[in-house]
Amino acid sequence: MTTMRAVVIREPGGVEVLELREVPAPEPGPGELLIKVAATALNRADLLQRRGQYPAPPDAPQEIPGLEYSGVVEAKGRGCALFEVGDRVMGIVGGGAYAEYLTVHERCALKVPRRLELAEAAALPEAFLTAFDALFLQGDLRVGERVLIHAVGSGVGTAAIQLVRRAGALSLGTARSEEKLQRAQRLGLDVPILVEGSKFADRVKAATGKAGADLVLDLVGGGYLEENLKALALRGRQVLVGLTAGATAQLPMGLLLNKRITLKGTVLRSRPLEEKIAVTRAFAHYAGEALESGALIPVIDQVLPIASVREAHSLMERNANFGKLVLTW
Repeated sequence: MTTMRAVVIREPGGVEVLELREVPAPEPGPGELLIKVAATALNRADLLQRRGQYPAPPDAPQEIPGLEYSGVVEAKGRGCALFEVGDRVMGIVGGGAYAEYLTVHERCALKVPRRLELAEAAALPEAFLTAFDALFLQGDLRVGERVLIHAVGSGVGTAAIQLVRRAGALSLGTARSEEKLQRAQRLGLDVPILVEGSKFADRVKAATGKAGADLVLDLVGGGYLEENLKALALRGRQVLVGLTAGATAQLPMGLLLNKRITLKGTVLRSRPLEEKIAVTRAFAHYAGEALESGALIPVIDQVLPIASVREAHSLMERNANFGKLVLTW
């Protein structure tokens, strides 16, 4: 049996349950690529999975976290035609990216832009695919609209700033740190908003001539819901992507009715393969040239060796990072 190294969750718990072990290596099935992983990047879902609060989908490794990867095609399963052995690829998976090898459906893989190193490319897929899907496919973003992005210092937040700017829309972004807001402005954030005590609606109204935001990209959840509804314009839309501040909130239904607001939740990880393929191919068509030219860039806080996975998890738990934390083999 061929083996590989992987970071394994020994049992639910703190960073100490993450262990580097030898495990069986996967084999590519029909339509699948075997990827020799060069790097992966952290996501909030990894922390939740480690704690036992967010299990992987049934078709993904349950004990090996990791939602995105970059690497090189090592082998191809029967019927693969999009890539060749040796091609540099990146993408998202339901789990298992904290490993030396993984298998992916070839239509869920993206070509790594020539200008990027593999460690840089690992910071791109989850952030940009999530932001692209939430803004355009779920949120129906249009030219000239005003978009409120929460947690602009996160991977998805930094990707959303760039996508909103490219779409010809106005970006308003929240964070709890002036430093993160300043760095976000260098990425193109139009209106920085420092959140204190979970209040931000008045700032949004002031910055938009009392009109409010047309779209809210909420990566926080919890108590932000009421402020989001106050900050939204007539017929505004909210797309909920993350729940870092909690999974429950009071819903002011009067605001919802009077403003004719649309609330939508979205998650990529548990979607059927066909939907993941559709999002991946739509993003490749929309952003391929921009990625090659450097008009869209991954934002990286630190690149660490895979042996420092516990340190990386601790950094993310402290909200100490701006952009992505990357782990390399």
